Amino acid sequence: MIEIRKATETDQGAIWEIIHRVLQGGDTYSFAPESTREQMMAYWFARGKHTYLALYDGKIAGTFAICDNQPGLGSHVANGAFMVSALFAGKGIGKAMGGFSLTEARRLGYKAMQFNFVVKTNERAVKLWQSLGFNIVGEVPDAFNHRQLGLTNIYVMYQKL
Repeated sequence: MIEIRKATETDQGAIWEIIHRVLQGGDTYSFAPESTREQMMAYWFARGKHTYLALYDGKIAGTFAICDNQPGLGSHVANGAFMVSALFAGKGIGKAMGGFSLTEARRLGYKAMQFNFVVKTNERAVKLWQSLGFNIVGEVPDAFNHRQLGLTNIYVMYQKL
């Protein structure tokens, strides 16, 4: 069973474990693999972010944050960052978090959601977001320095809420 709830300061250790392992791959996120816990917790829990956890049978399996994509006149569009523990891959955690985030973004008053940096070779993420109604609205060449593949394109993905 998957449960999603707001994250608290006491969840930071478990969230860091997920983030740290994802970043080590160097294949899906722009953050450097050597990013520190302090840097990532400051980002993940920054002012204006709505941070959540996904629990699978009571164990922390994923985390995500929703925030304004841009300040001021762009603040009606949400942005999100999502990570799932490899221990829970293939259990529907990403889809549950994605679906919840769309509902939550609407509840928070956002009119759309946009992902500015989806690595093109991260096919699982691209397919997941497309299955949840996102469209690829742009492609930026060589924007990501993939650890194994070198310079790789990224997508901008968008969905009107």
